[in-house]
Amino acid sequence: MTLSGSDKTALSEVRFAKAHATLADARANMAGKRPDTAVNRSYHAALNAVRALLILEGVNPESHFGAVTTLGLRFIRTKLLPVSVTKDFKLLMARRSDVDYGDFEVISPEEAADSVQRAEQILNRIDPLRKQLAADL
Repeated sequence: MTLSGSDKTALSEVRFAKAHATLADARANMAGKRPDTAVNRSYHAALNAVRALLILEGVNPESHFGAVTTLGLRFIRTKLLPVSVTKDFKLLMARRSDVDYGDFEVISPEEAADSVQRAEQILNRIDPLRKQLAADL
């Protein structure tokens, strides 16, 4: 995908706004006592934030695993983001897979609340770097 700097920045803004909206959905589902859906929305909030960051590098992974792998290679290995970001992302991915596809998986309200908190931390870690990269384009 070949995008201009301004196109990358605009797409990053759209994706990060979607990340915030999806995180708000996660919180609303927690309040509505829907922990499975809160976990799903928490993961997708984090995924949207990661995609908002990656597009600034001109990268648009085709899979969820591609997103976490590319995040690790471009931002964790280079120490632009702490390892905790990928650890939290992988945990959210596993929980989301369990609640969406597991026949007998049960998520506790505490695990769901933890998922919302981890997603929020991912957004808070990514946003300053995302803004810095966008300013440099």
